Amino acid sequence: MATVVAAENDLTGARAVDRALALLSMVGRHAERGVSLSGIVAESGLNKPTARRLLLALIRAGLVEQDEETRRYYLGEEAYVLGSLSSRRFGLLQMAQDGLTRISRRTEDSSFLSVRRDTFSLCLYREEGTWPVRTHALQAGFEHPLGIGAGSLAMLAALPDAEVDSVIAANSGLIAANYPGITLDGLRRDVELTRANGYSLNPGLILSNSWGIGVAIRTPDGAVAGALSIAAVDSRMRPERQPELAALLREEVTRIETRIAEMMASRARTRGDGEPKRQARRTSK
Repeated sequence: MATVVAAENDLTGARAVDRALALLSMVGRHAERGVSLSGIVAESGLNKPTARRLLLALIRAGLVEQDEETRRYYLGEEAYVLGSLSSRRFGLLQMAQDGLTRISRRTEDSSFLSVRRDTFSLCLYREEGTWPVRTHALQAGFEHPLGIGAGSLAMLAALPDAEVDSVIAANSGLIAANYPGITLDGLRRDVELTRANGYSLNPGLILSNSWGIGVAIRTPDGAVAGALSIAAVDSRMRPERQPELAALLREEVTRIETRIAEMMASRARTRGDGEPKRQARRTSK
């Protein structure tokens, strides 16, 4: 009997940990603006006392903090420390920064690294260009539904068809409510156009004078690792310039993909390459 009770307690504890980690990820998705308790309750499906209790546990651990004035929740200092430590091992940002600097120096426009977070795209880094007229539609920490924005669209288009459909369906309500210039059918057409061209194009669909172009980054097995993109005012994203910008992005993406492949090969050698091989994921055409 004691064994059964202990097992049930372990299961209850594991569920609490799962829920707390899910809330931590949720707060992270709202890293730039923070999220209210009511927003967390609505998004998580938890009742208010349970959500509050789990948030307090995360606050005690330093993973989450609450702004005293707005009462919104943000990632805490310990989350930053853990992120910094993990970046040394999973260093996509470190791999991309030199390339983004080169892109912005050569184009004079701002460049970006974005990564996928479930059905969303998160901007990890913005490299400022020197051109005096810039677009500020995307900043580090900003999040959009996957497919909204150039880098985000590049990542969506790099997914298999079934996953594209799943992502669009999951985000359909959010897109309809917050992005009036974008339709679901139009997004699907943009996915096909991105695949055909080898790069994505956002012709001012979020802000009318803010254009962007993006290329996805893949791991050796075909999975999406992130995307590089360039944003500029519409006058600097004319059709004749787009292939030139796409070529610069592809050049840096190739460098990053080579480094990812080398890193993964090194880890495989360290492990003795004893793990089963993953099947390559191919984009459906």
